[in-house]
Amino acid sequence: MINLNKKPNTINKKILLGIFLIIICICFIFTLLVIKHNKKTTSNNLKHKHVSGSISKKSKTTLVINISLRQVPGEYTPWTIKRADGTKIAYLTFDDGPSINTEKILSILNQNNIKASFFLIGKNAENNPNLVKEEVANGEVIGNHTYSHQINYKESSTDFVNDLNRCNLVLKTIIGKNYTSNIIRFPGGSFGHRLAPFRDAATKAGYAFINWNDETGDSDGYDLPVPVLLNNLHKYTIGNTVVILMHDASAKKTTVQALPQVIQYLKAKGYIFKTLQ
Repeated sequence: MINLNKKPNTINKKILLGIFLIIICICFIFTLLVIKHNKKTTSNNLKHKHVSGSISKKSKTTLVINISLRQVPGEYTPWTIKRADGTKIAYLTFDDGPSINTEKILSILNQNNIKASFFLIGKNAENNPNLVKEEVANGEVIGNHTYSHQINYKESSTDFVNDLNRCNLVLKTIIGKNYTSNIIRFPGGSFGHRLAPFRDAATKAGYAFINWNDETGDSDGYDLPVPVLLNNLHKYTIGNTVVILMHDASAKKTTVQALPQVIQYLKAKGYIFKTLQ
């Protein structure tokens, strides 16, 4: 006997299967559209991040920070900044001025079309305001090296900050109200655990302090021979970024004599020159 229910059941199963396949296709297409939308959104976000974050398109590992140093209190160590483009940067810095050697240093810098950073002692600036103005007019960067330079770090951190503030006031008086730099250098550098309270106090007062990772060693004596200064430079000039310590002081005449050779050596090594600002 023929089963009359067989044909309708078969048709119903085929219809259900077809509906099921259609639903799967719709879900698959919807999933593809969502993935495509998310990829587009992520791409746009990355493009926006490259612009707003100032990340170089040439190198994903190089971060370009368009913030002035004077706006960032605390220790500044430019030699730790990694640059994938291979650029080599030298920062020439001179402590203790202004002095009888200032104009000679400026002349050498101008001959080489280079600017430097000068960390001035407040009382020396008071005695030589015209030299300070000449440095500013020449395009050099002016930093704070305390007012008295009589710092042995046995005084309180409050006294230290007061000495910095006094120097800052002197520089502002000479240069004008537009002088807003908070860049400082500790006498003798800010190294060591013992100076931690002084570093903290300077940071809380809004100062950005910088040491060095290269030097001519002119602080080791009075008018050391030029070959000695150059040998020190050769020994310590390592890496893509060097902050070079030198001194603008009356007893540093050989520093002036060595400066042209210092510049030529750094140029030969592929360094370009910038200022701390």
